[in-house]
Amino acid sequence: MTRTARELFVDGGDTGRLMAALDWGSTPLGGVDAWSQSLRAAVRIVLSSRYPMLLLWGEDFTQLYNDAYSALIGDKHPGALGDDVRVTLAEGWDVLAPLIQEAMATGVASWVPALQLLLDRSGYREEAYFSVSHAPARDDDGRTVGIFTVCSEVTEQVVGQRRMRLLRDLAVRGGDAAPDVDGTCIRLADAISGHPLDVPFAAVYLREGDRLRRAACTDDERVRAALPAVTTDVDAVWGVATAAGGSAAEISGLPARLTLPAGPWGDPVVTALALPLPSAEAGQPLGVLVAGVSPSRALDESYRSFYDLLAQQVAVAVRNARAYEEERRRAEALAELDRVKTSFFTNVSHEFRTPLTLMLGPLADALDDEEERLSGRQRERVETAQRNATRLLTLVNNLLTFASVEAGRARSDTRRVDLAALTVELASVFRSAVERAGLRLEVNCPPLPRAVTIDPVNWERIVTNLLSNALKYTFVGRITVELHADEAGVRLTIADTGIGISDAELPRLFDRFHRVPGVRSRSHEGTGIGLALVRELARLEGGDVEVHSRAGSGTAFTVALPWTALDRPATATGPAEGTVGAAARGAAREAAGWLADSPGTPVPAASGDAVGARILVVDDNADMRSYLMRILSDQGWHVRAVGDGRQALEAIRREAPDLVLTDVMMPHVDGFELVRRLRRDPATGTLPVLVLSARAGAEASVEGLALGADDYVVKPFTAAELIARIRAALSGARLRQRTAPVPPVRGAVSSYADPEPQETVAAAAADAGQPAARDGVRRPDVSRQEAVRAVDSSWTYRSEPAAAATMRRDLRAALATLDADPDLVQDLVTAASEAMNNAVEHAQHPSRPEVRVGLRVDAGTVRVTVRDFGTWRDRRPAMDRGRGATVMNACADVRLICQADGTTVTLERSV
Repeated sequence: MTRTARELFVDGGDTGRLMAALDWGSTPLGGVDAWSQSLRAAVRIVLSSRYPMLLLWGEDFTQLYNDAYSALIGDKHPGALGDDVRVTLAEGWDVLAPLIQEAMATGVASWVPALQLLLDRSGYREEAYFSVSHAPARDDDGRTVGIFTVCSEVTEQVVGQRRMRLLRDLAVRGGDAAPDVDGTCIRLADAISGHPLDVPFAAVYLREGDRLRRAACTDDERVRAALPAVTTDVDAVWGVATAAGGSAAEISGLPARLTLPAGPWGDPVVTALALPLPSAEAGQPLGVLVAGVSPSRALDESYRSFYDLLAQQVAVAVRNARAYEEERRRAEALAELDRVKTSFFTNVSHEFRTPLTLMLGPLADALDDEEERLSGRQRERVETAQRNATRLLTLVNNLLTFASVEAGRARSDTRRVDLAALTVELASVFRSAVERAGLRLEVNCPPLPRAVTIDPVNWERIVTNLLSNALKYTFVGRITVELHADEAGVRLTIADTGIGISDAELPRLFDRFHRVPGVRSRSHEGTGIGLALVRELARLEGGDVEVHSRAGSGTAFTVALPWTALDRPATATGPAEGTVGAAARGAAREAAGWLADSPGTPVPAASGDAVGARILVVDDNADMRSYLMRILSDQGWHVRAVGDGRQALEAIRREAPDLVLTDVMMPHVDGFELVRRLRRDPATGTLPVLVLSARAGAEASVEGLALGADDYVVKPFTAAELIARIRAALSGARLRQRTAPVPPVRGAVSSYADPEPQETVAAAAADAGQPAARDGVRRPDVSRQEAVRAVDSSWTYRSEPAAAATMRRDLRAALATLDADPDLVQDLVTAASEAMNNAVEHAQHPSRPEVRVGLRVDAGTVRVTVRDFGTWRDRRPAMDRGRGATVMNACADVRLICQADGTTVTLERSV
């Protein structure tokens, strides 16, 4: 080769050196020295470019290219230099030939982006993509004798975008609402089926115990036939065992199990992957994804990363589907519970009406009987029963109405009514209660342009609930009722100058059972459905309700009814069901009960053998106050009554009572807060307090007793039971004042269902051959204190009912060795027996099936401890009467320590 020929290839890099060493004389182009100037110039252009370029010259399409192009043809380099391109790219010539021939025939360059081309450059039939331009190459005479090919490979971009579309489709299809997890898996399989070039086939297996079930696969019968429907996580078929353990598995030799053409050229799939579907628990996949690998793409790092993303996308969709399915099941369970609850309310409300009718009817007959008139005291009792039975009927009717609305069974019995007159009539029912509360009731309801069609019963409930609500939360100022009509319809506004509502509470104001916590009100009584019922009834009548309020400035409720709702045809012509106004009168009577009576005048004690104890009754219900004052004054006690805890504190500061009997749910200061304040004050720290509440159960009683209450009485109760508890509390207080120099810790023991305290003490005394004291409590003989010697003993018993008798014998024998007062011994044995029975009965799931009893006598004090090793068992409210606790408190000073590993009751007496 001449020097000139060598200079032609000197700047061509590695490919240029190969070209310089090539025997061009054996090619159709001949020796380099014989090349035309146009060919030499074309070669220099190709070799000097850093962009992939190929020059095809002559009728044989002889190839000359640069370093950048050599990287594109892989294993075909360097054999392609000087060879015919139709041989080198034979597998893709059917795609390239038309483009080259067109450029040579027309002399016009072409540009094809992302041209799909079959290449066999890496030992397999590869799917590749190139952006290609073909331009004519001319000789010295200007004739087109070759082609300039400029190209760049875009395979990674094309395949990457395609895979991203698949992942996006999975996210979309997996996010669509599906009825269940299997439905989601089918959607995912359908999405994968739309991308066979990247994933020829796929199957989703979900874990069910120790097996894996095929939930879905791509739509191909051959795939369904080859892949097992159920497999175990120890089964090696299809790599499931490895993937189920959390590691990916590669499956080769696939044609022996599944013959499936794939890829753009229809080549058989030879490899598949088994991939774990990650879950929230490490090492415990949700299932396995089995996916085929395209035969036209190498399973390189990029392809494996794509499959990892594919498995993660499927796992996310499955997890979301399971969460959605669980949430749907919870919603269905709640809906069913709501349906059952609504049905229960409906049935119970109906069942309540019959006994209420049989209560209200005879009560009314008794009050109206002119022949056998009731005495003044009997009439008072019957009127109290009638008022509260009527209140109960109102509650039942509200519950029944609300249940019907919730169940979608409520209807509107529309009638033609004078709405303004009806509203004035309903508002006037509340005038007495409003004025008694020191407020003004302003009613502005001018006649409407025409009569309207509405259900008067529903309208009564709307007006009644809003007026009751206004009176409950308004303490100064006025309540305004306005009814106006405009072009849109009729608007009822009931506004007050009450306490207002905070912005945070307004969004939930109409939610059922929602009550604004911690606000001042005339009463804490109520169900929490009043405003919810107002909204539902307003909507049932074709309108709606809205509220405007500001804390401290009052509240305004507006019920808006459009004319389209008020011009409906009347569905009923007879009298309305029930009596319009009856519900309003009942609500007004109930509201009048919220208005506290003056606490100034106590009820005098009855004559006879009354002990003259002073009792303060604290309850926000006027009828309950009257009832308690009547039954307690009959026992010879001086009784004073107030309406809430704040008034109680003021009354106690003026004149300290001997005992406080308080309700829990009250405005201003509730019962528990009252107990807390009394116990903090040294002057009232030992004042006996009994708590009355409708909150039944051990949890509620423990809360009250833990604050320092002496007893907890659950409503309803009998007069005899309440009187017995009060007597026991008063007696216990007197006993502690006589025997203990330091006031004991009160309220330490929960209540139990045990025999009456006085009966138990008296019976125990009879067993011992000793007479009981008149109040049922034995007192020590002070003269014996000096003779009592020190003792420290303990016993362990099995946690069984028979252990109490054994314990009594042991304890009595130990105490008998002391020169102690027999009454003290009997009291301690009785109290310890009660504590033992409670430990056996109520210690649940004990860590040790035993009860330990200790006796210690030292420094003039006898101390008995009873310890169990279980958690406290809650009991039915009907059982929660506290007699056992009362016995223990009457016989000894009681302290209780509850811990996670058991409970210790300590009984102490001074000698």
